[in-house]
Amino acid sequence: MFIGHWAPALAAAAASKRSPGIGTLFIAAQLVDWAFFALLLVGVEQMRFSPGISVMNPMDLYHIPITHSLLGSAGFAAAFAGLIWLVSKDRTAALIGGAVVLSHWFLDLLVHVPDLTLAGSPPKLGFGLWNHPMIEMPLELGITMGALWWYAKERRPAPLRVAVLAVVLLALQAVNWFGPVEPEVTVGTSLLAFFAYGLATLVAWWMGKSESTQS
Repeated sequence: MFIGHWAPALAAAAASKRSPGIGTLFIAAQLVDWAFFALLLVGVEQMRFSPGISVMNPMDLYHIPITHSLLGSAGFAAAFAGLIWLVSKDRTAALIGGAVVLSHWFLDLLVHVPDLTLAGSPPKLGFGLWNHPMIEMPLELGITMGALWWYAKERRPAPLRVAVLAVVLLALQAVNWFGPVEPEVTVGTSLLAFFAYGLATLVAWWMGKSESTQS
């Protein structure tokens, strides 16, 4: 799951006007992966590229006990919710932000081959939709574009900005699915991930800035 992780962010913004801003929610949706690629840089968590480990994704996430355990993800969710509460004093916004962070693990559970854990040690979990492209691809596109449509309907941002975000998300997903496979993990692996997450978040924030002028 890649751009599909932003579907809960868009849905949360559409469902409640007390939710944090869409830029904040985009950070929440990928916070677990922001942390993973940071920990990968310093060697705390580990992965390698192993083409064939699944049909769609060559990443062998063989040591991700902190970020991709349910317990670890819940810890990130609680910390993010606490930060939102400290800034806004809005319990509802904090709970929504935390829920979006936690959604990451459950969406990963659908697509990952077994590499997720409950608390950092086996059993390893994953339903493996990465091995079923004809299910995973329309699912990911459907939930993301459906959530974007709902967000646009409820929040009425500038249509051009919605279209730009849609194009950016689709372009990032195309690179993720069809781009070249790196031969090995390098510093550039994390930097590329940070660029992709940052770009999508920046465009989402820019889109969100137009909400009030269109409502």
